[in-house]
Amino acid sequence: MGPRKALILRCLAKRGLEGRNVVHPRYFALTTVGLALALVAPALANDTTAELDTGGLVFVQNPSVQMRSEQLSITLNQIQVTYHFANTGAQPVINLVAFPLPDITVDNPDWNVAVPTDDPVNFLAFTTTANGQPVTTKVEQKVFAQGIDQTALLQQLGIPLAPQLQATDKALDALPKDKWQQLIDLGLAAIDEYGDTPDMKMQQHLEPRWTLKTTYYWQQTFPPGQETIIQHQYKPSVGDSVGTIVGDPQLAADPDVAKQLAAYKTKYCMDSSFLAAATKAYQKAQQANGNLGERRIDYVLKTGANWAGPIADFTLTIDKGDPNSLVSFCGNGVKKLSPTQFQVHYTNFTPAADLAILILTGNTAQ
Repeated sequence: MGPRKALILRCLAKRGLEGRNVVHPRYFALTTVGLALALVAPALANDTTAELDTGGLVFVQNPSVQMRSEQLSITLNQIQVTYHFANTGAQPVINLVAFPLPDITVDNPDWNVAVPTDDPVNFLAFTTTANGQPVTTKVEQKVFAQGIDQTALLQQLGIPLAPQLQATDKALDALPKDKWQQLIDLGLAAIDEYGDTPDMKMQQHLEPRWTLKTTYYWQQTFPPGQETIIQHQYKPSVGDSVGTIVGDPQLAADPDVAKQLAAYKTKYCMDSSFLAAATKAYQKAQQANGNLGERRIDYVLKTGANWAGPIADFTLTIDKGDPNSLVSFCGNGVKKLSPTQFQVHYTNFTPAADLAILILTGNTAQ
């Protein structure tokens, strides 16, 4: 088995696709970066998984309730946020608190987005506590196609609402053919042809083409004159690519890749020292018969700007996982806490932009 084939098999095993008779087209995609890689390095083009934007809680503003502090911790395996609130009024305040999970939109056969769990509802493994006690949340899920709510129709047909599940594919395939056409006409589905049997015979399959919107929510009481601590955590959607446009001088010389690299510099605030370190890491990986890959996390910070006034005390801690990995993100006054942890701290903070984290990792082909 050659290095390339072994590398692909490891990627499939990582994504939970081992044992399938066919690699379904939906599980391969070219993101913008993947397309750039395809222009100059076709061997890496199919090894890119896109990330979903995630974020924090959304609160109904109330002038009596102040957000005293927010501590945000991000690792490749977990995002945890702790909020400290104070009700400065004389009466209890009952507010709606919501956590909108990122939309999952399947709109083409090459759809390939990192979804951390197989749970059709709580696919980020979201949990929350208030003053250390678990919070019982409600959940709303809606399916939209061409801007129209089609949730009731899918429920009537017995189709799972989560478009990313294999169970959804099977349920769609099992529908009568007249229902196929109905869903196609409504923009809810499309026909794709591929082989998924041992003989690899090509067959038509009905595939989802909709957006799933999921929101967790609850009513939170903020007692007067007291502090309320709300904490939530979940698994992030981590985009990954076996290769990267960062660190390879030959890729950087290509005009199309250079444009993407410029976009990366802006999005992840990559400075000259980071780029120099990336070049050294790339060369080291090449010498070990491997390559430099990337992992990406996007976090929506701007929801914090919806609060009544700035966040009095804000702390962001990022852990890159492996001490040998490289990390870049936008932040002022970044402090290194350990070989893997980095932290920024702001007072009277009003988020004006979202957070994007790039982690470069070396890997060796076997």
